[in-house]
Amino acid sequence: MVNRFLDCGVHESGCARVRCPECAREYLVAFSCQSRTFCPSCAAKRSAIFGAFLSEEVLAEVGHWMMTFTVPKMLRPYFLHHRELLGKLSRAAWETVSELMAEAVGEEGFRTGMVVAVHSAGDFLGWHPHAHAVVPRGGWLACGEWVAVPYLDALAAERLFRHKVLSFLKREGLISEERIELLLSWRHSGFSVDMSVTVEPEDEQAVERVARYILRPPLSLERLTWNGREVRYQGKNGARQERFDPLDFVARLLMHAPEPRLHTARYYGAYSSVARARAEGLGSGAEGAGREASSAERRRLRRSWARMLARIYEIDPLLCECGAEMKVIAFITDHRVIRKILGHVRRCETPQERGPPAD
Repeated sequence: MVNRFLDCGVHESGCARVRCPECAREYLVAFSCQSRTFCPSCAAKRSAIFGAFLSEEVLAEVGHWMMTFTVPKMLRPYFLHHRELLGKLSRAAWETVSELMAEAVGEEGFRTGMVVAVHSAGDFLGWHPHAHAVVPRGGWLACGEWVAVPYLDALAAERLFRHKVLSFLKREGLISEERIELLLSWRHSGFSVDMSVTVEPEDEQAVERVARYILRPPLSLERLTWNGREVRYQGKNGARQERFDPLDFVARLLMHAPEPRLHTARYYGAYSSVARARAEGLGSGAEGAGREASSAERRRLRRSWARMLARIYEIDPLLCECGAEMKVIAFITDHRVIRKILGHVRRCETPQERGPPAD
């Protein structure tokens, strides 16, 4: 992962050739490492893709909460040494919300949805497992009717979430009954459920911002400085700053790299892939065959490289200065060819020195 990151954005490690068919202007785009968590650039792109996917294809046009579920410091080491428990943490968050909403509505067949992403980094990249979730402020009955749930008791959610987390940790044999009693005896147990952030259905930009936030990378380049000897990392509020040895900082960052094939985002209830596929199937048929094709084409465009760059940097990288649309004409991986091309580009960009005019 570290070696892939060091090659990220380096033309010598591979690049694509982009050319304008009208004016023949062209440039090279270096390959990215596409690693999760470690590379801020690729993680930001992944977050943008995730935000676009949620806002355009997953989330219903209803009001949503952004909810944050946290656990006390005493329990955090268990999730560090047993990474599979992070999935159970997200499951506990889903069960907490779905059970409280079902109890509030009291209708048979009621179901809500949730998209949850588990994070492991704290303010200074310390180990701090917690879950961010996007939850609709309501749900759907078996007949498809929408039922709003404008209020949930945060204290009741905290207690139910605490019960579920302590229960699965006890089933795993990681904590004893005495440790549970100790935690419950504290005035502040360390568990919390925050649901203060709400998003209205008509605010599409806010929906996408929240969706991008829940899968944001742990490392912020805006808060990082390097003076050649040590790494300095600024706190979120700007009041504190910590200094790290470079290797210690890399080790702390690597601690948050997800295990291979471990999902960092999970979909539940009405937002699960099964439920969404069933809903699309109900709306398809001979009459909608054309709409299916155009919808698939739109999905491919939404995930394209140019579209994501336009979302992040607010520019279209494939729009030439002449107004034509540029095309990717080749992918170059041969290092000898790349060095030859880059040498030619540098010679063309270097201004030629001129001597005095001849008499």
